[in-house]
Amino acid sequence: MNEYLIVIIRAVLIVLVLFVCTKLLGKKQISQLSFFEYVTGITIGSIGAEVITGLDRNFYHGVLGILAFIAIPLLADFGSLKSKKLRDLIEGEGTVMIQRGEIIEKNLKKERYTSDELLELLRKKEVFEVSDVEFAILEPSGDLNVLLKDEAKPLTKKDVFGTQPQSGEPVVLIMDGKPMDKALQSIEKTREWMTEELAKRRLLMKDVFLAQMNGDGRMYFDLYDHQEKN
Repeated sequence: MNEYLIVIIRAVLIVLVLFVCTKLLGKKQISQLSFFEYVTGITIGSIGAEVITGLDRNFYHGVLGILAFIAIPLLADFGSLKSKKLRDLIEGEGTVMIQRGEIIEKNLKKERYTSDELLELLRKKEVFEVSDVEFAILEPSGDLNVLLKDEAKPLTKKDVFGTQPQSGEPVVLIMDGKPMDKALQSIEKTREWMTEELAKRRLLMKDVFLAQMNGDGRMYFDLYDHQEKN
């Protein structure tokens, strides 16, 4: 068979294989890549290119290699759903860049960001004055999410109808049925306090998928699907 035709056929087959594998990985891997997924994607691309153009290579061995590398992020995602520690290890944790209106210089250095780069990220969020920022966190994806101070926030319906705006950043207290000790410490609370708050609502820790405290102290609870909210 003509070598050019072989390359074309291999290219079409590899594209089909990668299409199926991408569908298996889901939308999350398409929308944003962790460092782990980024490395896996590069490797899969390299294998695919080698299989297409390397006519002396076994086509099926290349497909097997791609499937093996696809299985790695799939297994990692499954493990991440079960373990917060594994999720933090694989995907990383957000880094607080600004807290209570002050830049956290040590975190800036930790992420190897300069003050100019921080200002650039803020401008992308249409924030031109650091003094307007109450809280800013650099997500594992590289995006900077910003919470403005009350006086810098745009006018909303809550303001018009007299609802008091929240102040300070929201804090996640429970995730996947487990207490977030660092978050509790940041608001000077303990596990015992959290257990008491749950008891008031006739809830158990294991029943709560996510619990968050807003800046004004209001609590939000999202329960696992098999539980009913009180």
